[in-house]
Amino acid sequence: MAERFESVDAVQQALRRVDYLADTSTAGVVFLADRLEKPVLVEGPAGVGKTELAKAIAATTGSRLIRLQCYEGLDESKALYEWNYKKQLLRIQADRLQDSNVNHERDWETVESDIFSEGFLLTRPLLEAIRADEPVVLLIDEVDRVEIETEALLLEVLSDFQVSVPELGTMTAVRRPIVILTSNNTRELSEALKRRCLFLHLDYPDAEREQEIVRVRVPEIDATLADQIARVVRSIRQLDLKKAPSISETIDWARTLLHLGVKKVTPDVVGGTLHVLLKYQRDIERANKELKVAEV
Repeated sequence: MAERFESVDAVQQALRRVDYLADTSTAGVVFLADRLEKPVLVEGPAGVGKTELAKAIAATTGSRLIRLQCYEGLDESKALYEWNYKKQLLRIQADRLQDSNVNHERDWETVESDIFSEGFLLTRPLLEAIRADEPVVLLIDEVDRVEIETEALLLEVLSDFQVSVPELGTMTAVRRPIVILTSNNTRELSEALKRRCLFLHLDYPDAEREQEIVRVRVPEIDATLADQIARVVRSIRQLDLKKAPSISETIDWARTLLHLGVKKVTPDVVGGTLHVLLKYQRDIERANKELKVAEV
């Protein structure tokens, strides 16, 4: 497989061109994932850029992004493949009608080999990524949401980049995708899954990096306001909240203040726009009570 990145620095520069600011550690893991052809397990709190990393890699490499959104109850038919049963039934009925007209009946083996063929296969994200002949980034999002048993569906893909379809045989990747698994760490993942992956932990950025992110994603904003926004958000995250503001919510808040014509963050500005940063009334009340914006 052709190597996508020449160096760790090249990864950082490429991701920055698509407005994703990766630190050296993140860029290093992406570089190794490309060179070693290993999946990356990205853990961290919600909203720190785990999913965006996969999107940025796809954008900068010109790859197709295939996403498997994990949820409780996800099974093989939604992750790997399933057969188009309605189409199979129609084909059987059509064959029977045709056979009755010609006074001849096909044996079941012939019918079975017909209906369990490519034309009746519905590919889902994992198999779609394996069979793709173009560059692909496979995003397995929020893998910690599935049951432990469901992780077994991923092991063959992550180990050998292949999928076994009993009726058609084993399908092996023509070109290996870059695979990014994300986890909010709501439960412990199996050792078998972790062994197959490189590991990357993403956390909330410090105020300086978040200011830089704001200025990249909201280029119209001035440096002073971006700095105030980053410092206020950092202070809010230190409170005892049900859900801390994500980076995307910081960006939304910056855009909100820009549209409102705000030049300086004041207590009134914070109090009137906290609903953009916080999504629980208890959190909003706590922030209004405890946050001391006078220090901004």
